[in-house]
Amino acid sequence: MADEAGNNKRFDPMEPWRGMRDAYLDVWAKSMVDMVNSEAYSQATGAMLDTYLTVSAPFREAVEKAMLKTLEQLAMPTRADVVSIAERMTNIEMRLDDLDIKLDEMKKLLMKAAAAGATARSAAPAQAEKRTGRTQTKKSARKK
Repeated sequence: MADEAGNNKRFDPMEPWRGMRDAYLDVWAKSMVDMVNSEAYSQATGAMLDTYLTVSAPFREAVEKAMLKTLEQLAMPTRADVVSIAERMTNIEMRLDDLDIKLDEMKKLLMKAAAAGATARSAAPAQAEKRTGRTQTKKSARKK
C-alpha cells in the first residue's frame, strides 16, 4: 500500500553513513581553509620552498650542464639558441612591419601626386580648348 500512495523510495541502510561522511568532509574542508589562510602556514610553506630551492639548485645546474653537453653532441639547439633565434625573428618581423608602413605611406603619396598630375593635365587641355574655341569663333566671325 505504501507503493500505491506514491512513496516509491526504498530504505537505504547506507544513507546515515553518507550523511555523516558529508558532514565530516564539510567540517574538514572548513578547518583546512582556515589553516591554509593563516600567517603561520604561509611562513612555514615559504621556509620549506626556500629550503627546497636552495638544496635543489646544484642538482638543477648539473642537469642543465648534462643536457647542454648532450644537445651539443647531438647537434641540436639549446634553449638559449632557440630564445636567441626567436628574438632575432621578432626583430626582423618588427622591421618588416615598419618597412610595410613606410611603403604604404609612399604609395599614398605617389597616388596623390599622380592624381594631382592627372588633374593638372586634364585642366590644361580644357583651358587650351577654351582658348582655341574662342579664337576660332573670333576668326570665323571675322571671315563673315
